[in-house]
Amino acid sequence: MSKFTDYNFQPFLREAIRKLGFENPTPIQKEMIPLILRGTSAIGQAHTGTGKSHSFLIPIVERIEESSDDLQAIITAPTRELATQLYDELLKLTEETGIRSALLIGGTDKERAANRLKSNPQIVVGTPGRINDMAQSNALLVHTANMLVIDEADLAFDMGFIEDIDKFASRMPEHLEMFVFSATIPEKLKPFLNKYMESPAHIKIGERQSFTEGIHYSLVPVRSMKKEKKLLQVLESITPYLAIIFTNTRKNAEELASFLEQEGIKTGRIHGDLSPRERTRMMRRVRDLEFEYIVATDLAARGIDIPGVSHVINFEIPDDLEFFIHRVGRTARAGLEGHAITLYEPTDEDKITNIEKLGIPFVHEDVKNGEWREVKERHARKKRTKQFDEIDRQAVAFVRKPKKVKPGYKKKMAKQIENFKRQERRKQRKK
Repeated sequence: MSKFTDYNFQPFLREAIRKLGFENPTPIQKEMIPLILRGTSAIGQAHTGTGKSHSFLIPIVERIEESSDDLQAIITAPTRELATQLYDELLKLTEETGIRSALLIGGTDKERAANRLKSNPQIVVGTPGRINDMAQSNALLVHTANMLVIDEADLAFDMGFIEDIDKFASRMPEHLEMFVFSATIPEKLKPFLNKYMESPAHIKIGERQSFTEGIHYSLVPVRSMKKEKKLLQVLESITPYLAIIFTNTRKNAEELASFLEQEGIKTGRIHGDLSPRERTRMMRRVRDLEFEYIVATDLAARGIDIPGVSHVINFEIPDDLEFFIHRVGRTARAGLEGHAITLYEPTDEDKITNIEKLGIPFVHEDVKNGEWREVKERHARKKRTKQFDEIDRQAVAFVRKPKKVKPGYKKKMAKQIENFKRQERRKQRKK
């Protein structure tokens, strides 16, 4: 199908898709929608920004039987924010229908969540822990739901949620249709998948958006300056619509956000130490465009969709380079251009080399008096050192130890070597 209008969806769903402005399905949608409509268990391997959420939401909504009071589909996401986003998108598809749905996420009152389930939702979206709590207490009757979606499965595994999913999935129908979405499929995740999925279709949309498509990658040396001061120089030189500044830890995110606010820069913050209420309030303020700058941990790169990001700044480079890809993937969306800026110190050399191997086309730049300018490659010093090492070898070969040594011959030889090296260096400079 080359267009959404080519699908034989119900009229309400066709209208909802039209309102969303969707015309042509993305590659992951083209592959996954027919499989889910047929009830074929599948693994969809795709990266952030490929449209995978609607590749399962649309066909699941199409298959829901409104006349049945039974729970028919469960959709899990590893973070509260991502679950909430999926639920919001689900409501856009079902607002003109009688399809009932419920959001079950941690950090909310359990009794209130149980009360919501008394309305017999046909679709449940939530975090694995809270869904499992409701299933174990029989507030959520999962045995009737024959469709299970696990979104961001690799992140769910990393966060230890696969055990929760396993507990309530084991209560679901024997012939369970499972649809797993993940950027990567870790080896340790495969035993769980093999337990519930027999010869699933495996759709791999490996071509994430081209690294060079719409993104300018600046690699900025910190040198002898404090990194926070270098960041201020960078911030003074850009005019973002919205910039996300990434740190590697919650503590560093909080400290950096406080530093920026002390410098008079209004700064949002998104990290795991915020309470559920604080995170909800912060996301609302972000979407209301209260901030130009947000300091965040990698939770924002994987579990939160923040529209309109014009700049991504890596204050710290992540140890897991896959997170680097997710970070920079927050910008240059929907055909817009983006600027990814990475601050680096000498200790980051190995990480930068590995990132370059992924295909990231860094431009070595610096900021001076509010203006960007290209500077020498960071390898220039190494190249020069190697050149001089070669001169050292030539000098030692040229100045030989005399057959008859006299007192002070070592000093004389050292002087001759230095003179030879000085002459060779002059020749190199002239070249």
